[in-house]
Amino acid sequence: MVERNPLRELPSVDRLLADPRLAAEIERRGRPLVLAAARAALERLREELATGFEPGDVVERVLDELDDLARPRLRRVLNATGVVVHTNLGRAPLPESALERLREIGLGYSNLEYDLAEGVRGSRQDHVAAILRRLTGAEAALVVNNNAAAVLLALAALAEGREVLVSRGELIEIGDGFRIPDVLSHSGARLVEVGTTNRTRAADYEAAIGPETALLLRVHQSNFRVVGFAELPTTAELAAVARRHDLPLVDDLGSGALVSLHDEPTAQDALAAGADLICFSGDKLLGGPQAGIVAGRADLVERLRQNSLQRALRADKLTLAALEGTLTLYLEGLGRIPVLRMIEEPVEAVRVRAERLARLTGGAVEETVARVGGGALPLTELPSFACAIEEELAERLRTGEPPVVGVVRDGRTLLDCRTLANTELDEVAAAVARARG
Repeated sequence: MVERNPLRELPSVDRLLADPRLAAEIERRGRPLVLAAARAALERLREELATGFEPGDVVERVLDELDDLARPRLRRVLNATGVVVHTNLGRAPLPESALERLREIGLGYSNLEYDLAEGVRGSRQDHVAAILRRLTGAEAALVVNNNAAAVLLALAALAEGREVLVSRGELIEIGDGFRIPDVLSHSGARLVEVGTTNRTRAADYEAAIGPETALLLRVHQSNFRVVGFAELPTTAELAAVARRHDLPLVDDLGSGALVSLHDEPTAQDALAAGADLICFSGDKLLGGPQAGIVAGRADLVERLRQNSLQRALRADKLTLAALEGTLTLYLEGLGRIPVLRMIEEPVEAVRVRAERLARLTGGAVEETVARVGGGALPLTELPSFACAIEEELAERLRTGEPPVVGVVRDGRTLLDCRTLANTELDEVAAAVARARG
């Protein structure tokens, strides 16, 4: 008797593609994608057969593979974590005006580097420079692809081969291994540490200045604070030291802000206090797309613009379009910037949403604390309310469509309503119903 070999029973790729169901998918999606799905399904089936599993409906397996291949990997997520600027979930949701600008510019051609008035080549930096000057009070501004790039470009353009003075208490590391000493090294500048971890004074900078000093660098502590026996000089005190020695003061504001939010420094205040150049993010407290913004003295900004790294780090047309759409709201009014709305929203309005979601899901309202996130305001607690449901639903919600990401705490899944919009509650409730099966 011949022993059965299940591997030989698997259909060939050509035979699979001839099946009417897959032929219809070829017509709809194209042969290359369906062919890739068929090969992937057969490979997976061979592995399963080797461990004793039966293949089942092979065409259905191909259709499943096809759906998986065609599904976008970058997906919309409903943020129920209570972290407003959630780095892992894409940071700031964009305002409608930014989305409108993205669509308008992305659908066709634009004057990205074309001067329409003169009919000659222009600069992509001109499109948002004017509004940034108006909002910050800076003489000039430029935009690169993120704040790490902004700091790197500033150091490379102004301090390559020379010394940069930084307080030991500001030699930070933030998300994904961004370390100030490493950035200094890659820029070609040499780090000179001043002061101590917990106490640095203006006199420490003054004592460290020498013939090789290129600039003073102030770094926002972003995602941590030193409390207790601690001291750092103010921007104005550092600016006075820099002026006495004819050196620029560069202030890395980290998240950055254009309006007052708790104790976060604003771009306007930093420049008014004497910083010669500031760097900050576009996708955190500003509430726009990922970008690094540099603003300050015109001569320093021009040195950055002319540096060869600027081309490698510059922002693309979609970033500039979304940033312009966001910045315009700061001139017109701030109510339509999602990040600022979530941070400043009265807690009673959050409670109303949590109560509604609890009614829709059969959950319980729980008082909790939300966070700003994104390395900004690490000590700030935002009073909030969540809808508490069963702990076992967390994974099913996370892997559903659309994914809903909450927080598991004390044996329950909390759906924090500070980061959920009114328009998202029905979606979340439907997702909870599906997760319960």
